[in-house]
Amino acid sequence: MLPGTAPDDGTTLPPNRTTGVTNVQEARAALGKRLRELRQQAGLTGKQLAESLSWPPSKISKLENGRQTPTDDDIKGWTRMTGSEHETEALLASLHTLEVQHAEWQRQLKVGLRPHQNKIALLDAKTRLFRVFEATVIPGIIQTADYAHFRFAQGITMFKVPNDINAAVETRVKRQEMLYRQDKRFYFVLTEAALRLRLCPPEIMLAQLDRLVSLSALSNVRLGIIGYETQYVVAPWHGFWLLDNDLVMVETFSAELNLAQPQEVELYAGIFEQLAAVASYGRAARAIITRVIDDLVPEEPDADGS
Repeated sequence: MLPGTAPDDGTTLPPNRTTGVTNVQEARAALGKRLRELRQQAGLTGKQLAESLSWPPSKISKLENGRQTPTDDDIKGWTRMTGSEHETEALLASLHTLEVQHAEWQRQLKVGLRPHQNKIALLDAKTRLFRVFEATVIPGIIQTADYAHFRFAQGITMFKVPNDINAAVETRVKRQEMLYRQDKRFYFVLTEAALRLRLCPPEIMLAQLDRLVSLSALSNVRLGIIGYETQYVVAPWHGFWLLDNDLVMVETFSAELNLAQPQEVELYAGIFEQLAAVASYGRAARAIITRVIDDLVPEEPDADGS
């Protein structure tokens, strides 16, 4: 089960269960309802429409009940068979708005990893303030090339997409040039768990931790680490990125959520502030990183070989 999808105690939803996910579900349900109306207006049963489109009957039900997101071709076929081609453009506009909110990885990565990195680079160019919280991984924009390689490899394994890891890593590393631009500010808050989870071999993680120490010295970068001993005010359910005061990006196993409603951005900004308030910075943050490095470095044998 994904973080943040289950109630704390069986009755209470976690505080960052935002309206964003609900809005996506409502948008998909509304699109499905409109498709059902067009089918019914055409006097077709679900079975008849499925047969005319050479689809399994279950697909009609899934689309109409918002359990599956249609493709552009699905919409065009639906309006063609229901004699409602005049509705095509409006339905496609609704679909594309939904896709921006809930961008499924399977669709985004079907042509490879690099195009998605290029898309993110366009957002980078417009953003001046990056506020990033991660509970389990090092944020992409401060990953070493080797660490990024292992993260991309996971995506290829999970989604069976084209293997363009080297090109994707190259694009991600190039994106990091903006860390040295004084017109941009970066505020990272990571949990100690993100430094310790074995998502790559120890020698690669050691290089990654060393990079964190170096980046923390940049004048436009603020790095906070929340140690294991810290008492949280807000539970670290999942990572997220705040781009200026315009957009929140949340990655789940299945999709990238893009939340842009003012109340959503405000909510996540408040959550970031609460997480940032309990993090350690400067020497204290570097001490946590050094502690993790010491735990990763194998002990050298004594002079007598023991």
